[in-house]
Amino acid sequence: MTDAVGADAALAATLRADRARLVALLAARSRDIAAAEDAVADAALQALASWPARGVPANPAAWLLTVARNRWRDERRHAQVHDAFAQDWLHLQAQPADAGPTPSEADFPDERLKLLFVCAHPAIDRAVHTPLMLQVVMGVPVERMAGLFLVSPAALGQRLSRAKTKIRDAGMAFEVPAEPQLPARLPAVLDALYGAYGLAWEDAAGPLPDAVALVRLLAERLPQPEALGLLALLLFCESRRRARRDADGAFVPLDEQDVQRWDRELMQQAADVLAHASRAGQLGRYQLEAAVQSVHARRADTGRTDWQTLTLLYQGLLSRWPTLGLQLGHIGALARWQGAEAAWPLLAALDDALVADHQPYWALRAELLQQRGATGAADAYGRAAALCRDDAIRRFLLRRRAAAEARYAAAPRRPQDVDDPTAGMAHDGQPGTDAADASCGG
Repeated sequence: MTDAVGADAALAATLRADRARLVALLAARSRDIAAAEDAVADAALQALASWPARGVPANPAAWLLTVARNRWRDERRHAQVHDAFAQDWLHLQAQPADAGPTPSEADFPDERLKLLFVCAHPAIDRAVHTPLMLQVVMGVPVERMAGLFLVSPAALGQRLSRAKTKIRDAGMAFEVPAEPQLPARLPAVLDALYGAYGLAWEDAAGPLPDAVALVRLLAERLPQPEALGLLALLLFCESRRRARRDADGAFVPLDEQDVQRWDRELMQQAADVLAHASRAGQLGRYQLEAAVQSVHARRADTGRTDWQTLTLLYQGLLSRWPTLGLQLGHIGALARWQGAEAAWPLLAALDDALVADHQPYWALRAELLQQRGATGAADAYGRAAALCRDDAIRRFLLRRRAAAEARYAAAPRRPQDVDDPTAGMAHDGQPGTDAADASCGG
């Protein structure tokens, strides 16, 4: 017998590690992603009822697969899949230590990578590729993603449901496409993996996120310049993971991080991978974003940040990929190079509707207002804090708000003091919250 808390913890750990793999195995037989997700969810509910009384099984993932398979068989949705699950079962059993991978496993040893390429099928609306992958493969709830794609949860949910129905009804092959087709699907897969990394950014003290491991596997299997560029970008970001919190767990912005806590081995890995990518002479977005991070990394050797170079790199990115996250990164770098007055017009020109609920925008706005001596910084910090999901960053922003309020209360009033005219900075050292725009800065 296992206590309920222990059973719940075992189930949560199993779902974190194996949910996407289970969905992939189930859906591969029927090509019905929604039904596979339902079957895994039902199996998880049965585990909640069974494991506290009967104990956690020796192989929790195999137990969930069996229950999900039986649920599928009982509902007779796809009778032809029943016998085929015998082979899938073997994938979840302990293998002999000297057992080598099958040819398909050697190509793509993680089922999640296979499912990512399925979700990037060209017959599916390209606008749905990234959210579909984030939900199905990375397990991100629709409610968490909706704000990132500037739509309501209901609207995004409908889009995802339509995409899953299309996969099922069209009988799209649940297999990695032929070699010549891989490069065409790769950009969507890379975008989804970058989005997954950005959403995992809050786990500052945790291990390397799954997204990093998947990008590494993908870059080994398909060493295209942009796959290598994304790997270099994430390794640069990961190299600063330990420095993003102080001894008390408080958030430390990039500019204030102790470079002695940066992981030089990871930084060197990132630099080597980026150099490898650049030799192909096919410059892309992720290589440029990795170059941005390499400039930050140089502070470990020079003691300073080259804001002019950062501004120019962002300008190059924006010339081809004018996304909100990159715009904010450019404005933040320009403010550090030429001052808040030079950067303010660019921030003020952003679409109010687009930035209304975008936390990095409000943090950046607060910084610029404060640097310009205008009122409204405290309110902007407060709004940024209210939109923040990370407790440590929220506390950091609230401390900044309190400091701005104190400075405003103590400062003598001058005729040139003006209120923020639009009620409403910062590149605050975390990745952009838009899954397509994530720009790791911390």
